[in-house]
Order: sequence, then C-alpha cells, then structure tokens
Amino acid sequence: METDKNNLNEEYLRASARMEEIKAFYSNVAAYVLVIPFLIFINYMTYWDYKWFWYPMAGWGLGVIIHGLVTFGFGSEWEKRKIKQIMDEEKNKQL
Repeated sequence: METDKNNLNEEYLRASARMEEIKAFYSNVAAYVLVIPFLIFINYMTYWDYKWFWYPMAGWGLGVIIHGLVTFGFGSEWEKRKIKQIMDEEKNKQL
C-alpha cells in the first residue's frame, strides 16, 4: 500500500514538473511574440536604414526553438531510459 502511495506521489511530482516546463515554454513564446514587434517598431521609429532588430529576433528565436525541442521531447528518450536503468539498479540492490 505504501509503495502505491509513493508511486502516485512520484507521478504527481513528474507531472507537475512537466506542466511547469510547458508553461515556461509558452511564456517564452508569448514574450517573444510581444517583444519582437516592439523592437521592430523602435527600429522603425529611430533609424530604419540599419535593421538591427534581426539580431535579437534571430538569437531569441533560436532559443525559443531549442526550448521547444527540449520541452516537447526531442532527445529526451535517453534520459527516460537512463532514469529507468538507475531505478532498476537501485531496486536490485535492495533485494
């Protein structure tokens, strides 16, 4: 009975952490969508001949893409396998 409670608690913690990751990603996307047009507007109003807004747009955009890949599982299978392997080794040590 106690192990079932522990498993449920671990699942809840993992789901909570996953939800926080997804929420952070969408917050990052929302900030990007709001700030980049503002930077374009500032560039347009000050000196439009030099388009400096491309630099923060490209850098932050790359960061958003990488954040999305990490959040939605690109390459996370090895982490899950390694965690399962470590948990299985711990379980075998206890027996």
